[in-house]
Amino acid sequence: MEAVKKHKRVLTLLMALVFLMVCPFVLPVYWTMILTEILIMGLLAMSFNLLFGYTGLLSFGQAGFFGVGAYATALFLSNGGSSLVLGLAAALVAGAATAAVIGFLCVRRDEIYFAMITLGFGMMLYTVAHNWFDLTGGSDGLPVMNLPPLNVLGGQFSLFDPAAMYLFVLSVVAVCIFFLWRVVWYPFGLMLAAIRENKQRLSFVGAGVQNLRLTAFAIAGAMAGIAGGLFCLFNAMATPDILHWGFSARPVLMTVLGGSGIFFGPLFGAAIFFGLEQLITDLTENWMIFLGLILIPVVIYFPRGILGSLIYWMRTRTKRTR
Repeated sequence: MEAVKKHKRVLTLLMALVFLMVCPFVLPVYWTMILTEILIMGLLAMSFNLLFGYTGLLSFGQAGFFGVGAYATALFLSNGGSSLVLGLAAALVAGAATAAVIGFLCVRRDEIYFAMITLGFGMMLYTVAHNWFDLTGGSDGLPVMNLPPLNVLGGQFSLFDPAAMYLFVLSVVAVCIFFLWRVVWYPFGLMLAAIRENKQRLSFVGAGVQNLRLTAFAIAGAMAGIAGGLFCLFNAMATPDILHWGFSARPVLMTVLGGSGIFFGPLFGAAIFFGLEQLITDLTENWMIFLGLILIPVVIYFPRGILGSLIYWMRTRTKRTR
């Protein structure tokens, strides 16, 4: 029975991947670009969910690692780098290294104290990016004048083509999601869930809670860094605004909308977030007011998030029909 369910899940994921691969060939350019941004921000939200949904750590500094990754890619390409893979590798290393250093100090604290420390470090990174003009370009940002072409099967594709950019982002995000899937559903992920439920009990049996938290923090930083690198390629520049604590609220909102602790919840929440943004901005510029009005009943009546509540409802209905 479990094997059948597993095969069904794999088949569903493959069908979803094929559907996403077809999208840029049937959708207008504008919606292809929106989908690209959904994938990038969805990866950022999923990195946050690894901390919040699975480890029980509320981080308000995830945008800091996102921005560090963006600047790492921008600096690599602006200084003669000609490989997209190495540019994203720079983002991964920068995000992971920054998260490891900051996490070493943060994981010693819990709950609101952890959240405030991550917020403080995030604002420090924002200040550095905003004021270090010689390195980051200050408030003007750091533009990427020339994007290297994407070499696939002997052909070259320009990332200035929205379809090529979308497919490249989809490929990278798919690999990162597969990696996160392995992290979450293997013994390490189970240890993280145990930390979320009762870290004292886990420490009593000899597990190194702080080391596990630090590893999760570094992995989340690496994934946020890759998302930032993709965002830099997508916008052809890195700006200090993406390191601001206000930007860190986005993955939080997306995770709450989709469902924390649900693997694809943040990605689903990112789609809802951008969908609502596009829908409401056609009617008014004050779309954040209406987003807030929508979030209130979601939090009250869908405490598991929209996708989480749907999954719970389907499981409950299945049990009743047996």
